[in-house]
Amino acid sequence: MRLPVLSSPAGFALAFLPGLLASQPLTPIGTISGGNPVTLETRTVKRRGNEVTATLRTTFLKPAKAPGGEWFGSHTVVTVRCGEKTVAVQANRYYGDATFTKVASEKIVKIPGYAAPVPGSVPALALARLCP
Repeated sequence: MRLPVLSSPAGFALAFLPGLLASQPLTPIGTISGGNPVTLETRTVKRRGNEVTATLRTTFLKPAKAPGGEWFGSHTVVTVRCGEKTVAVQANRYYGDATFTKVASEKIVKIPGYAAPVPGSVPALALARLCP
């Protein structure tokens, strides 16, 4: 196997990112509109008191049209407050390729707001899965 020549520590980490993403254990938790499957990245689940933080991956069955190209899927980081049954989205990252390696758009929420999730949404699936 030939390794790429990398000029920075960030480049070194990015060279192995596809392998790390591929090895992430995924648990299917449901589907959202259009039949797009949502999976839970089980290694990202962190419980602290009444809150649970996790990353969910949505694979788009049909790429979504977006400014600057197409989106093939997303990662959504959520924090769920089980006692109140509320969810806050911490970050959304959309990918411009089917292998989830090319970030096309990213939004990190500075001050997340907790609210009841919209039925059928990724946060609603997270609440149902993470708070039995």
